[in-house]
Amino acid sequence: MYKVIPIIHVLSKLGLLFSMLLAVPTAMSAFYADGAFPAFARTALVTTFASCTIWLLTWKFNRELRARDGFTLVLMLWLAFALVAAMPLYLHLPQISFTDAYFEAISGLTTTGATVITGLDTLAPSVNFWRHMLNWLGGMGIIVLAVAVLPMLGVGGTQLFKAEIPGIDKDSKMAPRISQVAKKLWAAYSLTTVAAFFALHWAGMNWFDAVCHAMSAVALGGFSTHDDSIAHFDSLQIEWTLMFFTVFGAINFAGHFAAIGQRSLKVYWKDEECRVLLLVLLASIAAAALYLWHTGFYPTLGEAFRFTGFNFVSIGLASGFANADFAQWPLIVSLWMFFLSNVLASSGSMGGGIKNVRALVLFKFSLREMTVLLHPSAVRTVKVNSRTIPERTALTVMAFIFVYFMTVVVFSFLLMATGLDFISAFSAVVACITNAGPGLGVVGPAGNYAGLSDIQKMLCTAVMLLGRLEIFTVLILFTPAYWRK
Repeated sequence: MYKVIPIIHVLSKLGLLFSMLLAVPTAMSAFYADGAFPAFARTALVTTFASCTIWLLTWKFNRELRARDGFTLVLMLWLAFALVAAMPLYLHLPQISFTDAYFEAISGLTTTGATVITGLDTLAPSVNFWRHMLNWLGGMGIIVLAVAVLPMLGVGGTQLFKAEIPGIDKDSKMAPRISQVAKKLWAAYSLTTVAAFFALHWAGMNWFDAVCHAMSAVALGGFSTHDDSIAHFDSLQIEWTLMFFTVFGAINFAGHFAAIGQRSLKVYWKDEECRVLLLVLLASIAAAALYLWHTGFYPTLGEAFRFTGFNFVSIGLASGFANADFAQWPLIVSLWMFFLSNVLASSGSMGGGIKNVRALVLFKFSLREMTVLLHPSAVRTVKVNSRTIPERTALTVMAFIFVYFMTVVVFSFLLMATGLDFISAFSAVVACITNAGPGLGVVGPAGNYAGLSDIQKMLCTAVMLLGRLEIFTVLILFTPAYWRK
C-alpha cells in the first residue's frame, strides 16, 4: 500500500489540474444557457475538493517518481480522469447509464471516437464541446501536458512521459529536459489546432463546428457534432481539409519539427516511416476506388475516389470520421481499410495500432531471416532511417505485435461469447484497439455503440485503454514481479 500512496499523491495534483480544465465547458454552458451548467460546476467542485483532500492526506509521502511508478500512475490517471470526464455526461444526459458515460469518456480521452450518444445535432453545445475537448486532450496525451506542469508541482515527469509516448524510440528527446519536450509538443499541437480551425471555418463550417472538428481532427479523435459525421456537410472542401490535418496528425511530430527546423518538405520524404505511410495509403486508395467503380458500387470514378479517399485516410490513420457508410462496401475493401488502421500511423503521432515503425522492423527482420536461410554465413544488419536496429529491439517489437494481435483474437472471442456476431465483434475490437472509432456491422458508421450491452461496452472500454497505452503498460501491472521489491 505504501508503494501506491506516493502515486496517489501525484494523482491528486493532476486531478486538481483536470478540475481546472472543467472551467472551459462550464463557462461555455453559462454562455449558451444550455442547461448543462450544474453538471459541469458540480463535477468541478467535487473533483477540486476530493483532489485537495487527498493531497493533504498524502502530502508527507511526496517523492520523485521511480521507473515502475510511471506505469501505475499512467493507468490510474486514465481511469480516474475518465471517471471525472464521465460525470457531466451522466448528470446531464438522463438517457444514458453510467456505463455509457464512462464509455464515452474513455473513447474521448483515448481518441477512439466511438460514441453511444444519439442526437448529437441537438446535444447541448457545452457537452458536445466537452466531448471534443477530451479528444484534443487525449490526442497528445494528458500525461505530456502534466509533464510540462509537474516540475512546478515538485515532481519530475520523465518516467511518466516514457510510459505514455507510443513507439519504440522512447528515449529520443527533442530538448535536453523532458518538460521542454512536452512544452514544445503542446505548442506545436496547439498551433496546428488553430490552423485547422481557421481552415475548416474558411471551408464552410460555422465557428462552433470548426472548433470542435479542429480539435478532433488534429487529435485523430473522430468525434463529430453530428450523427451523420462529415456526411452532414456534404462538402468536398471540408473533406480535403480534414484529410490534410488527419495525415498531418498521423506523421511523427519529430518529423514536423525537423521539417520546420530545416525549412524543407524533403524531410518528410527522407523519413522512411512517413514515405511508407504515404505510398501505401495512396496505393490503397487508388486500388479500392478502382475496384468499387469497376464493380458498379459507385457510378463514377470521381465519386469512388472521393468516398474511398476520405474514409481510407480517416479510418486507415485511426481518426474515425466518415462521409459514407463504408459498412456497405464489399467486405474485402472494408477489411483492408481496417488492416491499415493497425499499421499505418507513425510512432510519435496521435495514431493507434502497432505503429508503422514496428511493422517496418518486423518486415525487414523477416527479409533478413530469409536471406540468412539461403546464405547462412551472410551478415546483414537491419536499418530504419539509416539507424541500425538492435536484436533486442527486434525481439521487443515481435513480442509486442504477438501480444497485440492475440489481444484482438481474445477480445473478439469474448464479444462473440456475449452474443455479438463475428463481423461486429472483430471490427469493434480492431476499431477500439487502433482507436479508429466506428467498425462494421452493428457498430458501423450508420449506427454507433449504443446498441451493445453493458458487458460488451466495458470490454470495448478495456480494449480502447489497452490500445492507447500500448498493452504492455497495462499488462505489466498484473505481473507478480512488478510488485516485488
